[in-house]
Amino acid sequence: MNTMSYKGFHARVGFDENDEIFTGRISGIQDIVGFHGDSVTSLKAAFHEAVDDYLETCAKIGKAPQKPYSGKVMFRVDPEIHRKAVIAAELSGKSLNQWAEEILAKAVEQEDNLAETRLSA
Repeated sequence: MNTMSYKGFHARVGFDENDEIFTGRISGIQDIVGFHGDSVTSLKAAFHEAVDDYLETCAKIGKAPQKPYSGKVMFRVDPEIHRKAVIAAELSGKSLNQWAEEILAKAVEQEDNLAETRLSA
């Protein structure tokens, strides 16, 4: 799955084989905001328009736009992975939160690079 970013919003994009169009939806918010285009250029323009329309609509109705993410992540892992992560963090001189944030940031950067490569191909 490929992604796009604009004004702090992110979207998943894909290809609808039946209709032969690219489709997308803003991720990380409960409001449903979708868009589509028949080329990468038109898909990007439709995404930007969808975000701008979402922000304008929120302003018109006096609603704060939903923020995609709070910055708090809570998840469960196998106890052995937890133990190893704590050790790795301690050995690198960091708290588990600092260490995990760095690891997640590296993974996201790799995924972003792969997604950009796939989208521009």
